Amino acid sequence: MEKIVEQALLYDFYGELLTEHQKQIFEDHVLNDLSVSEIAENRGISRQGVHDMMKRCDKILRGYEEKLHLIEKFLKTKEKVAAINRLANLMKDGDEEKKQQYIEEIETVSRGILEDF
Repeated sequence: MEKIVEQALLYDFYGELLTEHQKQIFEDHVLNDLSVSEIAENRGISRQGVHDMMKRCDKILRGYEEKLHLIEKFLKTKEKVAAINRLANLMKDGDEEKKQQYIEEIETVSRGILEDF
């Protein structure tokens, strides 16, 4: 996964657990695409301070994911929902025997989603 997308996902899931100052710097860098120099100038801190804060935030957010696995579960569920959607679309054109097969596959995939939680 591209680093920026990964950081944005981490922030979406766990960003509220950061301090306000951490959130502002992380948002400026990841979501607003500001450089370390721009953030340092805007916030009145050193470039090294911004760099250290970004590393700290990244470590904190990754730590939450390592413990909670919410993003991992979200991505797996998203894949399974896409599979259900694909099977539902195939049902539209299938004969009765195929439709029954697709229904069974949908039930299997949906059971997997429920068991994951």
